[in-house]
Amino acid sequence: MSFKPKVALAQDFLLQLARLPVSVHSKVMKWAIQFQADPTSSGINYENINGAKDSNLKSVRLDKDWRGIVFKPSKGDVYVLLYVDHHDDAYRWAENRKLTINPVTGAMQMVTLEHVVEQEAGAAAPEQPAPDYAAPPQPVEPVAAPLYGELSDTELMSLGVPEELLSAVRKIGSEEALDALQSRLPAEAYEGLFLVAAGDSVNQVLQARETRVDQAIDTSDFAAALATAESQSRFVVVDDDEAMLAIMNAPLAQWRVFLHPTQNKLARGDRSGPVRVLGGAGTGKTVLAMHRAKWLAENRALGGKKVLFTTFTRNLALDIEENLKTLCSADAMSRIEVKNLDAWVGGFMRARKLEHRIVYDRKQDGALQAWQSALATKDATLDLPDSFYSDELEQVVLAQGLTTLDQYRTARRIGRGVILSRAKRDAVWPVFEEYRGQLASRKLKEVDDAYREIAEMIATEQGSELGYAAIVIDETQDFGPQALKLLRAMIAHGPNDLFFVGDGHQRIYSRNRAAMSRCGIDIRGRSRKLYLNYRTTDEIRRQAVALLEACEIDDLDDGHDESKRYKSLSHGPAPEVRKTSGLEEASQAAIGFIQQWRSAQAENESLSFCVVSYSEKSRDALGQQLQAAGIASVPITAQSNHADARNVVHLATMHRAKGLEFDCVIVVAPESYLGPAEETAGQRRLLYVALTRAKRGALLLQV
Repeated sequence: MSFKPKVALAQDFLLQLARLPVSVHSKVMKWAIQFQADPTSSGINYENINGAKDSNLKSVRLDKDWRGIVFKPSKGDVYVLLYVDHHDDAYRWAENRKLTINPVTGAMQMVTLEHVVEQEAGAAAPEQPAPDYAAPPQPVEPVAAPLYGELSDTELMSLGVPEELLSAVRKIGSEEALDALQSRLPAEAYEGLFLVAAGDSVNQVLQARETRVDQAIDTSDFAAALATAESQSRFVVVDDDEAMLAIMNAPLAQWRVFLHPTQNKLARGDRSGPVRVLGGAGTGKTVLAMHRAKWLAENRALGGKKVLFTTFTRNLALDIEENLKTLCSADAMSRIEVKNLDAWVGGFMRARKLEHRIVYDRKQDGALQAWQSALATKDATLDLPDSFYSDELEQVVLAQGLTTLDQYRTARRIGRGVILSRAKRDAVWPVFEEYRGQLASRKLKEVDDAYREIAEMIATEQGSELGYAAIVIDETQDFGPQALKLLRAMIAHGPNDLFFVGDGHQRIYSRNRAAMSRCGIDIRGRSRKLYLNYRTTDEIRRQAVALLEACEIDDLDDGHDESKRYKSLSHGPAPEVRKTSGLEEASQAAIGFIQQWRSAQAENESLSFCVVSYSEKSRDALGQQLQAAGIASVPITAQSNHADARNVVHLATMHRAKGLEFDCVIVVAPESYLGPAEETAGQRRLLYVALTRAKRGALLLQV
């Protein structure tokens, strides 16, 4: 029996493919399909590359000007499409690269070797200038101690460092030196080295990754190497023409194919119970969540069950659904249901013929009237402002699901500022009771009460089956206690039941702060963090993080999160922070910023822009100014999905921009947003969210 060789595509190959002229792209596509069908065919003329460090790297002629670089094994059956470029550039790319297998992790790694200029035999050594003994001694710059001097070679390689780069890594004495070597290091090596420099032990890094380094590794077995999570972050195996075409024809979005090793391991495999994954903006949480949903749909959604993918906002749910359709086969997609939680609740209520409408804004229509009627009953002797009752309702009564006076008498009120005796609680409670009564008479219901009642309904209907094999939750920090309790009630306890991703830095709905453990969700031993930012440059990330330096960041479970261990892989210009005299001046600054970036873009490049403002009114005013300047714009609203159009500037409020990304972002915010941190924590989080939508360039305008 003969076995068909394995053909894999390298990340570099797909990145380069996206940059090629259209005419060359079609030639590469045709050649790649033929190559995938049979890389051993006599019609493929492999040519040696003069001076190449790796004899297994071969050149393949596409036409007189263009060459493909291929890994052709001296033994084994793994062939890899590595690169494609104009012939001279392709050869230069290949000369100093080597495809190896890490002897500790078993991962396949493409290593860039240093150029070594050798002195010709017999050549005289260059003359050294005679020492000038009269010159004053020059100060000697202190040499930084190596950061990794105490680590063994095995420990460094277990972090992902290729054997060929051990000597270079041992010379690193600062974070700047580590960054200088970043382009030559695999992502997992850079992350591991950064975390060790930040204070983690090698074992802590490996445990978080769930990496085994106790296995014997055959450094010639490229087929086994391809199966590792680390290899799959850089290479993808294509089994047939259809898979090849699907990958090569798709718009370049690396999340569709490649995952960081940590992400890959979290996306695949069984978990014994609920999982929480934390990560700063741009660390790929949503990407991971989508891949997790895909794996669950393909492997665990059996017997007619589905995977529910839910999030807080409708916009993000729509965006995720479109991306999942690109990522998943039609069969897998048929087993995934994407709905933001409020839409799911609405559907549940309609199916049960429950006639109440949900209150999302207490300032509108019947809800406002109900609230005003309730406030009219308050005890004047207490001398408490209306804002106290509103906050008490949201942060205590609704958040904790209190329905009786007895429950309110013993409820936790930490952080509320106003101490209430039992007698005062007795006097306050009738306002909330009246409000709920007023809502009921109008067939209205607060959203938290709806969550609580539906959760109770599901729990009491024993044997009631909602048909979910698993639930994946994005933007967990936006869900309050009653929402988390509902999610817990929607699926039975068991393996792979709940998968949460979130970030306390992006908590922009302060009333929704919740601790997972207090909501019946046990994540002990199943909590992980993502550290590498793939979206935002490190300059933008630093600016955004600086906004939150004095703000408390929680870990979604009564603990604290921190920012110092997050790191961006890309670099660019630092965002400018500029004060303006108002929206008109801000709009002119935004127009100048857009024009500057557009004029600097490459010929075939099309940048995406978004102007993010603090309100719908200011958003629309800025849009009018852009239109007047001849710059087409489109607002992102509750009804509009995030579009990939590159010929318009998107307009969004800070809340609507959440979960989206653009090449360049202009943030417009009142100067008061940057007041004392203890007073503006909520506004600073909004600014953090807005700035971190940017991938390459950002401008913060204060009005």
